[in-house]
Amino acid sequence: MHRFIDLTLNGLTLGSVYAALALSLVLIWRSTRVLNFSQGAMAMFTTYVALSVIDRGGSYWLALLVALVVGLVLGGAAERVLVRRVESGPPLNAVILTLGLFIFIEALAPMIWGGKTRSFPTHFSNIGIKVGTSRIDLSPFDIFTLVAVVVIMAALIVLFQGTNLGLRMRAAAFAPEVSRLLGVSVGRLLTLGWALAALVGALSGVLIAPVVLLSANFMDSVLVFGFTAAILGGLDSPVGAVVGGIGMGLILSYIGGYLGAALDTMGALAVLIAVLMVRPEGIFAAQKQRRV
Repeated sequence: MHRFIDLTLNGLTLGSVYAALALSLVLIWRSTRVLNFSQGAMAMFTTYVALSVIDRGGSYWLALLVALVVGLVLGGAAERVLVRRVESGPPLNAVILTLGLFIFIEALAPMIWGGKTRSFPTHFSNIGIKVGTSRIDLSPFDIFTLVAVVVIMAALIVLFQGTNLGLRMRAAAFAPEVSRLLGVSVGRLLTLGWALAALVGALSGVLIAPVVLLSANFMDSVLVFGFTAAILGGLDSPVGAVVGGIGMGLILSYIGGYLGAALDTMGALAVLIAVLMVRPEGIFAAQKQRRV
């Protein structure tokens, strides 16, 4: 029973990181209708920037703030400089461009920070909380991670469902020509969507960094599982992204704990196929297309 509880808590923590990256994918999809496969590489880059701040004597909170700001700027610049050049072409062009950006960023990072793996410190303890005479596998940092993801999810729900800005972002993504005729600045809103998505992605990088070794490709598996979580929950649903991320974390934790870590990826693939066969649009996707 104690092992099951530890695996569950570990799955919740790991799943919350997948949920954070899934939220960034949902955000960029809802605001631009583009899947950004360079999201993980951007998160890796901003995490290295945060580590550079800490290496120079900055606090954890300053490093986190700098990472978020750099992510915001990096996402906006990517849309403005690169994606905008191909947005009028076939949708696949933007996807291929993000894959190229992914390769470029992962090649650039070792040139700047070297290829040696690094550890990332945190402001909170990574030691499990003691309950009675036993210690459970839930640390103060894990709690911080869970709270941060829930706050981001709530913020996205409010943005898209409760603000005029969110409505304009969705309108610009679904019907850009009509939006322009109505006086909406589509270009600026697309840039904002990319910027905010990269900011959320940067948060996911800083959240996972303390429990893994930092390297140029440390976010690759997080991107895969985060993308899977977003598909499972539905690319239009922030709640679905969080539920999908938590569910993916629990599945991987149980499979790795009881059957062996080598079967993690196969288990995630089996779950993805099963869900898509039953509900291809995702568990939390709307039953019918909604008006923007």
